[in-house]
Parts: sequence; C-alpha cells; structure tokens
Amino acid sequence: MTHSPSSFDEMLTADGTVRAAYAGYREWFDEQDPALLRRKGAEAESFFRRTGITFNVYGDDAGEERLIPFDMVPRIVTASEWRKLSRGIEQRVRALNAFLHDIYHRQEIVRAGRLPQRLIAQNEAFLPQMVGYVPPGGVYTHIVGIDLVRTGPDEFMVLEDNARTPSGVSYMLENRETMMAMFPELFTKVNVRPVQDYPRRLAKSLAACAPGCAGDRPVVAVLTPGIYNSAYFEHAFLADQMGAELVEGSDLRVVDGRVAMRTTRGYTPIDVLYRRVDDEFLDPLSFNPDSVLGVPGIMDIYRAGRITIANAPGTGIADDKAIYSFMPEIVEFYTGEKPLLANVPTWRCSEPDSLAYVLDNLAELVVKEVHGSGGYGMLIGPTSSKKEIEAFAAKLRAKPENYIAQPTLALSTVPILTKAGLAPRHVDLRPFVLVSPQGIDITPGGLTRVALKKGSLVVNSSQGGGTKDSWVLED
Repeated sequence: MTHSPSSFDEMLTADGTVRAAYAGYREWFDEQDPALLRRKGAEAESFFRRTGITFNVYGDDAGEERLIPFDMVPRIVTASEWRKLSRGIEQRVRALNAFLHDIYHRQEIVRAGRLPQRLIAQNEAFLPQMVGYVPPGGVYTHIVGIDLVRTGPDEFMVLEDNARTPSGVSYMLENRETMMAMFPELFTKVNVRPVQDYPRRLAKSLAACAPGCAGDRPVVAVLTPGIYNSAYFEHAFLADQMGAELVEGSDLRVVDGRVAMRTTRGYTPIDVLYRRVDDEFLDPLSFNPDSVLGVPGIMDIYRAGRITIANAPGTGIADDKAIYSFMPEIVEFYTGEKPLLANVPTWRCSEPDSLAYVLDNLAELVVKEVHGSGGYGMLIGPTSSKKEIEAFAAKLRAKPENYIAQPTLALSTVPILTKAGLAPRHVDLRPFVLVSPQGIDITPGGLTRVALKKGSLVVNSSQGGGTKDSWVLED
C-alpha cells in the first residue's frame, strides 16, 4: 500500500505550507546541519542501547532482544487539539470504569438490552471472582492506555482501549529525556508541556487508591513476571522512578491477613500492588494452579479489602474487541452523553450479515481477533496475498465470533528523518491516563508509535515499528 494523498499530513498542508503546530520546530530544523542530525540519531541509538531499552520478541525469533527504533522528529499537537482530545479521553475512561462496576454487579446495561449477555457470559476475560466486589476507592482501571489514530484535521478516533496492563510509558519518558539531552536549545525555542513527572503522579495516584488498612504512607510495589518478560525494562524503570519496590511472586506471601514482601528485616505488608502479571497467573489458588508468577491466596486478601491490585482483576474484558464495538453505546449508557471520540466503524463477525459483508470484502478490510493484541493474529486485507485471504476466510467461517473487522484507515502521517531528509510515515498515539478517587489525570502527550516502512500501516514495535517523542504545546 503506497502513501496516498488522502492521508492527513500533520506537518504540511496540501500546498506544502507548514501547519501551526510545527512552525517553531520546522524553523529550527531548517537551520540544522543534516550530517549533525544523522550523527545525533546514531547517538540516540547508542544511548538506548546503554540504558537497556529493549523489548523481547516472541514467536519466530523468541528470546531475541531488540532495540525499539527511535525517530527524532517529534509528533506535535497544539494546546487546543489536546484540550479537545483530553475531554474525549476522560469521558471514555469514566465510562469504562462505570461499565466494569456494572458488569460485576447488576449488569444494568444487559438488562436494558444495550449489550448482549453472551458477550459477558462467554467471555474468558470475565472473572466470576470479581462479582459483587468493589475495589478500594471504586477504581477498576488505575492506569489506562487509549490508542488513538488521526484521520483528519479534527478527526481523532479510538482504535482500542488498554485497560488491563497498558505498556509503553517508559518509552514515552525515555524518548523525552533523549530529545532534551540531544537538543536542549530546541526546548527553549518551542514551549512543550512536560511529561517527566509521570512516575511521581503515578505513585501519588496509586497511593490514593490504597485500602482503608493502609497507614499515612501507603507501601506501593510493582509485581513483574521477571526478567524474561518483554516489558521487564519498563517494570524495573517505573519501580525505580516511583521509589517503589520491584517484586516477583516468589518475594510475596500472605502474612497475618495481609500480602507482605520479603525484606532484609522480615516481611513488610504491601498496600498497593501495581501488577504487570496477567489475571490467570495472579493467584494459583483462584486461577491457573500451575502459576509460579503470582501469590497463593492474594484474591482472598483482595476481596477482604486489605490490598489494592492495580489494575483490578477482570478489567481485561474492557479490552475485548467485541466489547469495543459497543463502546459508543457504553459511553452513552453511563455518561448520558454522545461519545466525544468516535470508534472506528466495526463489523462483528458473530452477526451473520456482518460476516457475509466481511467475507465479500476481505481484500479491503483489517480483521482482528477479539482477544488479540500486539498486531498478532490479524489480517490486513490490502497488503495480503490471495492465498492468505483465502486461508483467513476459512478461519472466519470456522469461528466467526472470534473476529471483528474494520476498514483500512488512512492514518495520519508525521515526518521521520531518513537519509534523503524528511519523509511521511503513519503514526498512532497512546496517551496514558491515571485514575484515582481524586480524579482522572491525563499525561500531556503519550507514546507515538510510527510505521518506519514506507506505506506501512503497522506501528507495533513487535512488527517493526518505532517510537517518537510526543509534544503537546503550551498555550
């Protein structure tokens, strides 16, 4: 798929005029020596290598650690664009929290006929252990990543919701640090809102969700599956930046009705556990009995209200792509307002008419697994061969309820630095949202992922994408 003129270029208008967001940056860029910029690019790469900013690759090259490519041209959003986006993100996150509370209690949305019962009853991400339980502070999604794509000057759409364990915030922070180290003068020229205080805000937001038994200074710990996990760098980085302990399941046990971590002075109770371990591995007594990553008995302590688990177990149902297709109804049902951010049009293959349409138009559509993530298990029709499309059609006919389909969007483009100069590439954006009883806190910017191959629409790092610094301009 080639870069089509229908894609919205975030830096340049059709006649080549620089848009307001990029005016200051472009002025600075035009004064730079191209050779110096390329040298800085290589410097950034060695900085990332030294810091150890890598991710593990699963699948074909399993176990291989790769550097996420970093592009030094920032993605820039104006203050007014960001205000509008923030309102839409906040509305959506409120609706997600209300939805999660409802489906684990009265299921009013099902009773009202706005959501089919089977989407919850037959959903592997729905946890019966959470029925009737309210997490401390009433918060289910303490940290949310909402994936957005831009298709025009005022058109931002939600591509997916990440309410389980959204990752990538360490790249947002390191990208900014790298840019500030390489081009300090650029930040005096262009007034950019800071993101560096995210770990402090995360620690404060998590502490505000501590259970009633916590003292004045709640103890927060980060639970990691360990060094072989693809996001281990991020787990260690965030624990370090928050001043929290980084723990594995083997460091924790239930002591006197609390979950406690092993220290040099014996076991210390934990108030808030920011877990980066999936539900099924969290408690071998409640879920997967073979799990060695979690803590036996933690769900009993949790349901007794003596520890906060962030994000709450069972939030993964909100990441389900079939539930996503109902988000416009969900937002309206719980907020009484029309959604400020649109969903991408979605066909549910479980519905016979939609399935027929999708099968007829596979070559034009993107088809995703309802539980899939990371760009795996999907079909991108326009870039697939006839043979691949036929093989996928057979999968669809066999298990239609497993898939949804969406049109191939003309994602907006942002320039990257290539040997020949600036060239447009497709991007998406994952803003990070913190939720506590004190309110919703959206970090200005987020993680911009960029498809580095010309014409490619796949931005996932596991599929060859890179990242850039995301700037929100001050007023």
